[in-house]
Amino acid sequence: MFTNPITRRSVLAGAVVTGISAALTACSTDSVTLPGASSTSGAANDSVFKNAPIADASLILSGSTMDTIKKRGKLVVATALDAPLVSQQDPANPQNVNGFDADLAKLLAIYILGKPTVEWVPSASESREALLSNGTVDVVFSTYTITTKRAEQIAFAGPYFMSGLAVAVKSDNTTIKGIDDLGGKNVIVQTGTPSVAEVPQKQPTAKLMPFATTPEGVQALTQGRGDAYVQDYVLLASQSSKNKDIKVVGAPFTTEPYGIGLKHGDAAFKTFVNNWLTTIEKQGLWGQVWKNSLGSVGDTPMPTAPSIGSVPGS
Repeated sequence: MFTNPITRRSVLAGAVVTGISAALTACSTDSVTLPGASSTSGAANDSVFKNAPIADASLILSGSTMDTIKKRGKLVVATALDAPLVSQQDPANPQNVNGFDADLAKLLAIYILGKPTVEWVPSASESREALLSNGTVDVVFSTYTITTKRAEQIAFAGPYFMSGLAVAVKSDNTTIKGIDDLGGKNVIVQTGTPSVAEVPQKQPTAKLMPFATTPEGVQALTQGRGDAYVQDYVLLASQSSKNKDIKVVGAPFTTEPYGIGLKHGDAAFKTFVNNWLTTIEKQGLWGQVWKNSLGSVGDTPMPTAPSIGSVPGS
């Protein structure tokens, strides 16, 4: 479903990495078993982090964002914190966040700091640009779809994953099988996401029901306040992995390239992050993170990492 024909370009010139990661800090590496994940996922994640690359000192340019992060001693990351298999916070230990996006963020922290020390900042779709622009966070890892409109306010590294909008319904629904069946239906969407524009384009007679967060949208669906919920496939998959009252139907009907949100105009940091992405993909760590999170449920084959800079806005 996620197979992407775009191939990865070669490592960018000047990216130099060294050795093995230093000892990991307990605040961000303790693992929990996510819904649908195997009991061995914690050990698998530890292996990923222990073999993570660290940037050569020459790449941490004096006065750069990388230098600021290293001197601060932590990477400040905005993410949703409520998406199983993507970025799920452990209620018993708020510093412990796991999933595809969260584990990639830890790998970036290791690349800069030598250890996965991350400060997690909760974010909603409508707050991400502001968090970057005002310097509250260094990066956004939050199933953040790259668009040219967003790229006018912030910058994107990547893309690092290709997803797409999909349709979820209640598990006992047998009449809706995808976007083609949503004409005239009450369709739940999330404010600030591509679904707000894409659903009317595909189904002009659909009646939109906006909600602010993914959990609110899922709750509205299970309570029967809408006929279907259109949201990013990855988020719907993560929600269905822990909620058997909903199911994803049909294939994604759009292409949604995920990017890493960065502050606008910081070309050096964008190049640095893109070099890091290329490195972890070549070393197989990107694939291991996917297997330990999104790949731990369902029968979806491992997707191909998209080419950096391959979509408008990246």
